[in-house]
Amino acid sequence: MLNSDINCGYNKNPTQSHSLLSDAYTHGEWFTTDNHFIISKTWQWVCHVEKTREPGSFITTEIAGQPIAIVRDRDGGLRAFYNVCKHRAHHLLSGEGTTSRIMCPYHAWTYRLDGSLLRAPHTENLPDFRLNDICLDQVQVEEFCGFVFVNLDPTAESLAAQSGDLQSEIMHWAPDVADLTFGHRLTYDIRSNWKNVVDNFLECYHCPIAHKDFCDLVDMDTYKVTTHGIYSSHMADAGNGQNSAYDVSAATVKTHAVWWLWPTTCLMRYPGRSSMIVLNIIPVAVDRTLETYDFYLETPEPNEMELDAIRYLDEVLQVEDIALVESVQKGMNTPAFSQGRIVADPNGSGKSEHALHHFHGLVLDAYARAAAKSPA
Repeated sequence: MLNSDINCGYNKNPTQSHSLLSDAYTHGEWFTTDNHFIISKTWQWVCHVEKTREPGSFITTEIAGQPIAIVRDRDGGLRAFYNVCKHRAHHLLSGEGTTSRIMCPYHAWTYRLDGSLLRAPHTENLPDFRLNDICLDQVQVEEFCGFVFVNLDPTAESLAAQSGDLQSEIMHWAPDVADLTFGHRLTYDIRSNWKNVVDNFLECYHCPIAHKDFCDLVDMDTYKVTTHGIYSSHMADAGNGQNSAYDVSAATVKTHAVWWLWPTTCLMRYPGRSSMIVLNIIPVAVDRTLETYDFYLETPEPNEMELDAIRYLDEVLQVEDIALVESVQKGMNTPAFSQGRIVADPNGSGKSEHALHHFHGLVLDAYARAAAKSPA
């Protein structure tokens, strides 16, 4: 049974609140709840629209351990299915690419791009077997701000409806996001619960201590964090002087604009050329998280400033952040810690944990729904 005290210490007013209990980060039952009631019921980022623009283009992924395939059908519609054959449950598509049909590599059952069964070898004499009765199980899919998202919950409201003003906000700061192209990927395997990774991303209270380079890259006096229904905005001007992160003197984009979208997607527009960095946070185990950083740029090849930015993020910023969250995970597994006080600035500065508190409220809402469905 889920811990009925999981709300202990939480207050809707961030200046009067404590953080989530450490059990939510260290106990396997809570990780199971995260997968079933958060990851499986929310919009999860998959890729940039360039991967699925052409009819027949496809990409595969896993969401909460479930294999998913996203396909552009012949009529230009975007579809998503469980990547599972209806005959013997073998996977259907692998990786990404282009295809005219979906054929299972096990027994060659073949499906149209809309998921309907086209051919099943040697079934002609089976009684009551009709091709038209069989179709792949669909999953909700949506194009949003130049990216493709899926949701395993068939009853979920659209991402556009759930996210309020997020689309107009992103398109204001990054109107060309759908026209950008993939440039580079960074991948990390982190010994920490996924919520610790999100917590760390959502506050810059630690930045003056842990990220001194970053505090020169952006003007911390202009750093403002605003929370909304299922997202938060993190905005700052680029720094005016020299910094040890990377040279932004020739930057055409002068604003550091970041959006966190509940629960695991982070969209970042760093100073430089027009670009978008997508951080995808992937829960793997109670104490293990994968991260991918995908860089979408004006050109497939990063320019010198972008190469420096990639090196800075990979060799400095991520090294610092991973050390932080792995240390926190270890500390949460000791009897010395159960929860800590939220440090919140009512003015919404970057050196505040109110966006972290906002995230915790969404987590606790999901846990309440899980508890309501758990046996007494």
